[in-house]
Amino acid sequence: MDVRRNPWLVWSVGVFAYLVAVLQRSSFGVVGLDATERFHATPAVLSTFVVLQLLVYASLQVPVGLLLDRFGARHLIVAGGLIMAVGQLLLALATALPAAFLARALVGAGDALTFISVLRVLSAWFPPRRVPLMTQLTGLIGQLGQVLSAIPLVALLHGPGWTSAFASAAGAGVLALVLVLVVIKNRPPGSPAPVGPPEATRMWHSLRAVWLTPGTRLGFWSHMGTQFSGTVFALLWGVPFLVAGQGLRPSEASVLLTVLVLAGIVAGPVIGEFTARHPLRRSWLVLTVIGITASVWTAVLAVPPPAPRWLLVLLVIVLALGGPGSIVGFDYARTFNPGGRQGTAVGIVNVGGFSASVAVVLAIGVLLGAVGGPNGYTPEAFRLAWCVQYLVWGIAVVGVLRSRQLARRRMAEDGVVVPPLRMVLAQRRAERDSTAIR
Repeated sequence: MDVRRNPWLVWSVGVFAYLVAVLQRSSFGVVGLDATERFHATPAVLSTFVVLQLLVYASLQVPVGLLLDRFGARHLIVAGGLIMAVGQLLLALATALPAAFLARALVGAGDALTFISVLRVLSAWFPPRRVPLMTQLTGLIGQLGQVLSAIPLVALLHGPGWTSAFASAAGAGVLALVLVLVVIKNRPPGSPAPVGPPEATRMWHSLRAVWLTPGTRLGFWSHMGTQFSGTVFALLWGVPFLVAGQGLRPSEASVLLTVLVLAGIVAGPVIGEFTARHPLRRSWLVLTVIGITASVWTAVLAVPPPAPRWLLVLLVIVLALGGPGSIVGFDYARTFNPGGRQGTAVGIVNVGGFSASVAVVLAIGVLLGAVGGPNGYTPEAFRLAWCVQYLVWGIAVVGVLRSRQLARRRMAEDGVVVPPLRMVLAQRRAERDSTAIR
């Protein structure tokens, strides 16, 4: 039997490729304090590493989406794995800032090619009803890459050293690349290829049509509001905040990052099943995740540091909801756009959270340097710096509400009317009362 006809095997290899990409993406966040010493970097310079990585990632999402619609997922996953492996090997050998910056830019570029390509493979190999849950599982199992960066990578860093740690990460990328070449195909044998834009000159028209679709913009704002806080925490500022701002030991901070990943794995299937069963109520789920995240951050920042351990555990558990919540944005891209434009739509949606992450990572680094003095890592400086999140949440909520209104208007034109939530709840209450009387 041709193993490449097995959708579960194809999916497993795709998930492994994404897991390795997350390892590469998050590897710098857990070594931030060590990088400060290796490259003699200030907080603002340290934030520039991640800003550059995320900026490259975000700026490539739309071009990658267009390339995905034209060339298919397999080629892009392979190219992404190769580019990330080269970047990690370069970082393993780097001792000066220019080489290190180039290394993180390469990691951002390779990472940009991976996730949305794996989602395209998923939608081609599984039936539509199963795609929301499988998408959540893909995102969440992939986040185990953060565990690999928080535990084995840190162990290598504090054992054999910096070069061995990042060279090992590069080796994992090569392994993933080989598996993709052997197993993954763009779609099952005999399946028709999705119809994409036939000429390169029509790419701009395709991009414009996707953005003007209200559901795409709804996905964009949903992804922005839910995803950025956890990303900023995991990729750079979480460990310094927990260690220098809250007095935890580095090992305790690594455990909390692991809790973040595990909590997301538990929450993901629940959110995925809710999305599949209640597609007309996805925006309420998004708004709930944003509201809970902002509320818990408010509680943490309002308490004079160090905050109680239980509150910090609650924070990372709530931040874990952001990953599954952001994947709802990709579901909007899938359901509001035809197959030949879904790569472009997913790319646009993915820009939302990562562009916000770029802005917040940079803003926190600047504020830490301005308020915290020469060192920058003071508890009060961290409390002030994290407040920049509220501006992004406000913008995202306004965007979700406005885009939802336009999307529902478009749905009504197509004959799909979304009743107000209060009406639905009242109807269900009446049905329960009627059942109880009988």
